[in-house]
Amino acid sequence: RRKLRSDVAAAFPSLSSEQVAELVPNKEELNVIKIYSHKGEAITVYMNHRNPILFEVEKVLYPTVYTLWVYPDLLPAIATWPPVLQKLAGGADLMLPGVVVPPSGLPQVTRGTLCAVTLLGNRAPVAVGVATMSTEEMLAAGMKGKGFAVLHSHLDHLWEYGDKSSPPTLAPLVTDPAAMESAGDQEELQGKEPGSSCSPEPEQHVDIRDLSLRDTDTRAQLLGKEELHENRAAEPAEDASTGDQQEAEDSRTPQEQMDALFNQCFFHALKCRVKKSDLPLLTSTFLGSHMVSCCPAGKQLDIKKSSYKKFSKFLQCMQHQRILQVKELSKGVESIVDVDWKHPDIKAFAVPEGFSSASAAQDSKSEEREQVYRAPEIIPLYGVSTKMIPLFQESGHRKGSILSSSEVRNIIINYVKSNELVDETNKNFVKVNAILCDCLLDKSEQDEISHLKWDELLSRCLERLQPLHQVTFSGQEPVVRKGNIEPIDISIAQRSSNKKVTIIKNLELYGLDPQCVANTLQQKVQASATISPAPGTKDRVQVQIQGNQIHHLAKMLLEEYQLPRKYIQGLDKAPKLGRKK
Repeated sequence: RRKLRSDVAAAFPSLSSEQVAELVPNKEELNVIKIYSHKGEAITVYMNHRNPILFEVEKVLYPTVYTLWVYPDLLPAIATWPPVLQKLAGGADLMLPGVVVPPSGLPQVTRGTLCAVTLLGNRAPVAVGVATMSTEEMLAAGMKGKGFAVLHSHLDHLWEYGDKSSPPTLAPLVTDPAAMESAGDQEELQGKEPGSSCSPEPEQHVDIRDLSLRDTDTRAQLLGKEELHENRAAEPAEDASTGDQQEAEDSRTPQEQMDALFNQCFFHALKCRVKKSDLPLLTSTFLGSHMVSCCPAGKQLDIKKSSYKKFSKFLQCMQHQRILQVKELSKGVESIVDVDWKHPDIKAFAVPEGFSSASAAQDSKSEEREQVYRAPEIIPLYGVSTKMIPLFQESGHRKGSILSSSEVRNIIINYVKSNELVDETNKNFVKVNAILCDCLLDKSEQDEISHLKWDELLSRCLERLQPLHQVTFSGQEPVVRKGNIEPIDISIAQRSSNKKVTIIKNLELYGLDPQCVANTLQQKVQASATISPAPGTKDRVQVQIQGNQIHHLAKMLLEEYQLPRKYIQGLDKAPKLGRKK
């Protein structure tokens, strides 16, 4: 709790120490649960008073709407029209045409700033999002395009973990009297009586749960005003763009600076770090080991801050210029297979001052050693099969729906409770109704089994769902594949003259570069290592090294690369160590 309080204080400096202690109390019950988003991201949720108060994604803390209702001024607030909430709850981001610009102007935010989203006329936030551009860039774009990437909103699944309460009604803050007068035709001031309101808008303080039940005419009027707002904002766009062009002549935008930094590190890495013997080279290794080591001191590569947004798009651009060639050697894992070192752009690139060729070669080796390999996050998933549709359709799922094991567990529990199938005499057992009988029992069992234990019920359900798995490599989008993931296969083969060799397969599935593994093993055990196409597979290779090297390989995979033992097959074939006399 002490660490969580310090993290909260660091993430939200506007909170006083008393407010932090109130948010993360000492003696009250505080629960921590782990959930997964639809993208497969692991999310840590902190619960207090049965409500989620904070959630953490990639070691970054975010407040939930329940927390923002207590501290509504914790984040910069952006107002939108009430009908937009349904879109946000459905997973949509907040587009700039849906943003209401108050007379006092938008709050000053930069790209990446965490913001709260409110509904017009109510200061209680209904969503949490990250700004995709600065305030100046929003205005320069004519209030068009995506403005905020929404992470969490009222009515979404995270909100459903709490008591499902509605936002309170909080009066908007208007500190400037002139702004208060000019805002009279847009905002309803809470201090006035209902009959004295001069706002032409529909009812502002509406129960958000009733938004989906509104008249279609009322929604059409609101959306029509949203479109009118977009058209009005588009008029000064041309003037703003000309002003931006004049500013660009003086200084580059942060996005242009990041693009230039990526280009510099890309050509620097190809010219000084990468050799032909390194190919094929994983794109993640190229970025993490080679390009990052070429980044000037004081600067940091961040693809999200560039115009490319994804490293794969950056490499596609370079491939169109015929500088290199990228191929997907295995599903979801891209590698650089060819580089044109005679390309004019590579030849013309001048190594920046402070980087010498000798130090570059030395840094490259040290980077390869110091670069920490991050094992991919592997999550078993399950697809709803045809036979299991009757059991899952009650929860709104159909054939092909992808679920995690915890989601399957919750669906089964809810199904049993809603159909009152828990045995009255022994709650450890569940009564088997017609649907459970058809879905989970074999024909020979249907006349014999009338009750199942909870754990047997869940295990039978998981066995009859289609196995899938999701692999997430560091810095890449999650990839969902059919079946269970193949383990790294280690085997011992015998060659001529009774010589043994160690063969390693499926390294690519875990983001490991077979060439790098072969080179590392060769240096450690001082034995010959080669790479050859893996028989029976397409576009995969295997590493072959002389002798039984499973002891060294196990130490490297388990200790250095931190791969779980369950994903490695064949470690039991290691030679038995002789007793010392």
